[in-house]
Amino acid sequence: MPSGPEKLPSWRRLAKLAEGGVASEGGRLALSRTARRAAPERSLGVRVGPLLVEFSRQGINKETLAALVELAQESELPDAVEAQFRGDRINTTEDRAVLHTALRTPAHERPASDADAIEREQRRMLDFAEALRLGERVGHTGRLIRTLVHIGIGGSYLGPRLVCEALASPPGRRPPDIRFLANVDGHAIARSLAGLDPETTFFAVVSKSFGTEETLANAAAARSWLLERTLQPAALAHHFAAITANVAAAREFGIARDACFPMWDWVGGRFSVWSAVGLPLAVRIGRQGFADFLGGAHRMDRHFRSAPVERNAPMLLALAGLLNANFRGASSHAVLAYDMRLRRLPDYLQQLEMESNGKSVRTDGEASAVHTAPVIWGGEETNGQHAFHQLLHQGTRAVSADLVAVVNPAHRHAEQHERLLAHCLAQGEALERGDNAEDPHRRTPGNRPTTTILLDELTPHALGALLALYEHKVFCAGRLLQVNSFDQWGVELGKRLAPPVKQALATGVVQPETDPTTAALLDAIRARRSRK
Repeated sequence: MPSGPEKLPSWRRLAKLAEGGVASEGGRLALSRTARRAAPERSLGVRVGPLLVEFSRQGINKETLAALVELAQESELPDAVEAQFRGDRINTTEDRAVLHTALRTPAHERPASDADAIEREQRRMLDFAEALRLGERVGHTGRLIRTLVHIGIGGSYLGPRLVCEALASPPGRRPPDIRFLANVDGHAIARSLAGLDPETTFFAVVSKSFGTEETLANAAAARSWLLERTLQPAALAHHFAAITANVAAAREFGIARDACFPMWDWVGGRFSVWSAVGLPLAVRIGRQGFADFLGGAHRMDRHFRSAPVERNAPMLLALAGLLNANFRGASSHAVLAYDMRLRRLPDYLQQLEMESNGKSVRTDGEASAVHTAPVIWGGEETNGQHAFHQLLHQGTRAVSADLVAVVNPAHRHAEQHERLLAHCLAQGEALERGDNAEDPHRRTPGNRPTTTILLDELTPHALGALLALYEHKVFCAGRLLQVNSFDQWGVELGKRLAPPVKQALATGVVQPETDPTTAALLDAIRARRSRK
C-alpha cells in the first residue's frame, strides 16, 4: 500500500468524480448539474439487528460507491480489521494491541492468552456492582449506599456518563443515584458533593495510570471530604473503588484490594466502557443489562467482520465521512440526537473521533496530505433546530450530519414522539433537497449529506451496537487516512507546560524563561485576585 492515501488509484478516481460532480464553492457544498442528474443509490440502508443505518442521503451513486469500495480494498481494510481482532500490535507508536472488542466477545472466542483473566475480572466487577446495587455492600456504619460518584475524565467519563444517562434501570429495587465528576474546576466537585451524606456515598476512581492530574485531584478532595466528616480513616476502604492498571498506587491511596479492578494496556480510555470502567452502568442496569450491552456491541462486531464493504455499516460510515471531508469541502460533522436520552452522544463522539483521528502525521511518520478528522459537534433535537440548523441549511461552510432517532420510545406520549420523528425525517429531506425559492433570502441549496440511524428501541443491546458502530467507523477512517487512531500525543505538551504555571500561581514567582504572554496573564491574575 503506498504511503499516503492520495497516491492510490481509487483516490484519484474519486478526485476525478468530484471534479465532474462535486465542487466546493466559497466553502459551500454544491453538486453540479451532472451530479444532480446522477441518481444516488436508494438502497443504501444497512440493517444490523436493532439498528438501521441509512446512507441514501449521502448522494453516493453507483460510480462513487464503486470507487469508495475500491479505496477500502486498496487500503487493505478487511485485512486490517482481522489484524485488530487477532491482537496484532496495530497501535504502532505505543507498540500495543487494540483489543477492547475482546471484552464483549463470548468466552470461547476470546484470545487464549487473556480469556481467563477477562472472564475472572468481569465476573468480579459484576459481583461488586450487584452488591452495590442490591445493598449488600454498605458504608462503614452499615447504612446502604445511596449515591455513587464516578470520578474520571476523557474516555473514563464520557462513555459511562452517556450510557448511564441513556439507559433506564430495570423494574425492582432502585439502585444508587449516579453522579459524574470530571473537571478539575472546584465548582464541579462542589456540585457533585452537594447534599450528599458521607455514610451513604461511594466513589469510583478511574485512571489507567492512577496519575491523571484532574482525576487524582478530585479523588483526593473526595477523600478529604469523607475523612473530615467521618473522622475514621478506616471508612475509606468502605467507600472507594479504583479502576486502574496501577493497583499499587490505588492501594497506597487507601483503596481496598478487593475494590481495585484492572485496566489492560490493550484497552484505550475512549474504548473502555466495556471494561470495569462501565461499573456505574452495571450498577444502574444490573448484570443482565450489562450482558445485553456487551451483546449488542458483539453483534456489531460480527457484522463488521463479515459484511462486504458495500454492505458494511461501519465501513460505509467511514467512507462517507472521508468523501465529505476530502472531496466535498465538509470541515465539520454534526451529530443530531433526536432522543433526549442520547443528548450526550455528540460529546462522546467528539472525543472518540477527534482524539482518535485528529492527526496530521501518518503512521509512517510523514505529514498527511489529506484532511483527517473533521470537527465533531451537535446537540439534542429538536432544540438544535432552533439554535444552529440555520447554519446547516444556509451557511457558507459545508457540514455533514448524522441524524439519530429511536422508533419506539419509553413513554406513552405518542403525539410528541411522532412530532419528534417527523422532524428528524423532515430535516434529513430538507438538508438533501433544498428549496429553490424565488426570494434569495429563503433559498436553501440542499445537497447537505446526511446519514440517518434508527434504533428500534433504546435498550442496552441497541446502545451497545450503536457505540460499537462508531468505534469501528473510527478504526476504518484511521486506516483509510493512514493515521494511528489509538494514540493521542497531541495533548502532552499542554500537560508538561501546566506544572510551572501552577507553581507561579502558588508562589507569585514568574521564572525568566516563562512565555511573555503567560507571564503577563499571571500578572493580571495576581493583580485582580481576591485576598479572601
